[in-house]
Amino acid sequence: MRQKQIFTFGNYLKEKFSTKVYKVGINISGFTCPNIDGTVAKGGCTFCENESFSASTGETKELKGFHLNLESKTNPNLNLQLEQLESQFLAISKRQHEEYGAEKFLVYFQSFTNTYAPFETLKALYDKALAFPNVIGLSIGTRSDSITDETLEYLAKLNKTKEIWIEFGIQSVYDETLEKINRGHSSNNVKEWILKSKEAGLNVCGHLIFGLPDESKEMMLETSREAYSWGIDSVKYHPLYVVKKTALGNDFMRGKFTPITEEDYLDVLVESIKMKPSHVNVQRVTAGIDDSSLLAPDWCRNKNIQIKNINKKLKGIGLKY
Repeated sequence: MRQKQIFTFGNYLKEKFSTKVYKVGINISGFTCPNIDGTVAKGGCTFCENESFSASTGETKELKGFHLNLESKTNPNLNLQLEQLESQFLAISKRQHEEYGAEKFLVYFQSFTNTYAPFETLKALYDKALAFPNVIGLSIGTRSDSITDETLEYLAKLNKTKEIWIEFGIQSVYDETLEKINRGHSSNNVKEWILKSKEAGLNVCGHLIFGLPDESKEMMLETSREAYSWGIDSVKYHPLYVVKKTALGNDFMRGKFTPITEEDYLDVLVESIKMKPSHVNVQRVTAGIDDSSLLAPDWCRNKNIQIKNINKKLKGIGLKY
């Protein structure tokens, strides 16, 4: 059987822009989440180690005690945030161009919740990002309970001339699961804002996690079915892995949580890909971390081996990643 490549985000961008387009991951100090700052919950999602959101570029200087939210009236550190944005973009895009031949860039506001700030701050950051050379658009990672109609309308306006993506953490469509992981919002809230984003003409990427506490394979697949039915344009699949300094890590150490096996993850992933509408591109098929913070499962440690095993499984249905 001849293997056909999965329609990836890279394929989508290459087809649309006829050149290599790379995402430039940006981490701005002062951003947080409403289930970390106490607005909807405290402590963040049970699997989230908040320090892991620090910038990987070494370009970000943390602003201790400074966090924005939707009610913030002023932002005394906006100029510093704009400087962080510029220094990170220039450093990362230069490396991507030199090492991978990237010609165009999509600025990816990556860590924490990147619409959870006053509109004036968001507008300044988005406008500056779009003004950088060879930038064709933005991808903005956020939560469905942390975006306003005003921000959505502005992104829709930008989308008329630029490539604008918004990324929502769906994780699961089961509210009992969302409560167990301290998500702080309901599945209906995610559905509402994905539908609103699509109505506004935006491109939407949905993040799905397989292996959440007490979920069966059928529950995981139902999350995929629902997410596709909401009209998402792109998807990221993640296995739930356990790191130190998290509530989930504590549960794991006490024997109260068993991570998903690689075999079960591969089964769910392949079934989810099989039911995926053909126009929905794939941005990620797995996740993990290879350092001392990883508690389990050990198979999430080596991404190259993960991809190799995923491709072995996909071969059975004539696909490759």
